[in-house]
Amino acid sequence: MREAVRAVCDAKVAPNAAEADETGEFPKASYDALRAADFHAPHIPVEYGGAGADALATAVVIEEVARACAASSLIPAVNKLGTLPLLLAGSDELKRQVLPLVASGEAMFSYCLSEPEAGSDAAAMTTRAERDGDSWVLNGVKRWITNAGVSRFYTVFAVTEPGAGARGISAFVVEKSDTGVSFGAPEKKLGIKGSPTREVYLDDVRIPADRIIGEPGSGFGTAMRTLDHTRVTIAAQAVGIAQGALDHAAKYVTERTQFGKPVAEFQGIQFMLADMAMKLEAARQLTYAAAGRSERGDADLTFFGAAAKCFASDAAMEITTDAVQLLGGYGYTRDFPLERMMRDAKITQIYEGTNQVQRIVMARQLLKSLR
Repeated sequence: MREAVRAVCDAKVAPNAAEADETGEFPKASYDALRAADFHAPHIPVEYGGAGADALATAVVIEEVARACAASSLIPAVNKLGTLPLLLAGSDELKRQVLPLVASGEAMFSYCLSEPEAGSDAAAMTTRAERDGDSWVLNGVKRWITNAGVSRFYTVFAVTEPGAGARGISAFVVEKSDTGVSFGAPEKKLGIKGSPTREVYLDDVRIPADRIIGEPGSGFGTAMRTLDHTRVTIAAQAVGIAQGALDHAAKYVTERTQFGKPVAEFQGIQFMLADMAMKLEAARQLTYAAAGRSERGDADLTFFGAAAKCFASDAAMEITTDAVQLLGGYGYTRDFPLERMMRDAKITQIYEGTNQVQRIVMARQLLKSLR
């Protein structure tokens, strides 16, 4: 499977990466290529028209796409993030309404949790959903929404019981075409520029009552369970970015000659390559271990998901930075993809929970296990 994904990405995704970064446009050609090969949302179960890939296989797909283009890897990653609350807690009827559209590639699915004043403290959200007969009416603003405006469906978390804290939050499926849904201007970002990040505005958005995911008040728990699983996909993205950087850097130092011999023959360069490869393989193995726990639903997934995301993203930032260094002045130019990979790697330390938050999560899980 890895070979199949890599073949598609080398031929039809990597060639679009620089242009997507330069223009900030969503890489439609890359999406079409992934869709044609069924790699755009491989996690969708067979019963809903999908490929039925398990958590490890999905991680490998994301890793290989990220090796070619980090922005494009957010196609399968965010489709999983957006649909997972529905898969975990939604009704079968609601699943059958929307999941086949994602599986076929007719629609993409985003995740709306963060708000202007509720980032790491997600439970502090102010977006409201009020029941009105056979409908829910949503009002609020969501921020940092990946693929906003491109996706057709959105899992939106909103307060349904004010004053109840996390227990008063519910989850809903909102469609782009619903009256009252609009989007802010694309954020001007450091990296992953081909994946639009925008605010989502909800202004008296009325949706059918059956578009709630799970029971009222269960949304925050669903959001946290979702992130336990999808932090593995961010770890996979980080591993893929790092692999792409190492591949380019290793090739360069074997071809670049200084002082009469290839740069790769200098011990200092070899030490850098060895450290990069060591960190990368450690990150990959931790990511795969977390993916296995995600698939099985193991009790220690919360720890492993946070650990994989944190370790792999830190490793990716270090590896891409060293890759730029190995190319010297060339690494600092846009003639080579390393500077883009370094910029893309940074976000993996931030989204789906900053690495500072991941360390809090890990520490709490560790202390909890000792009680």
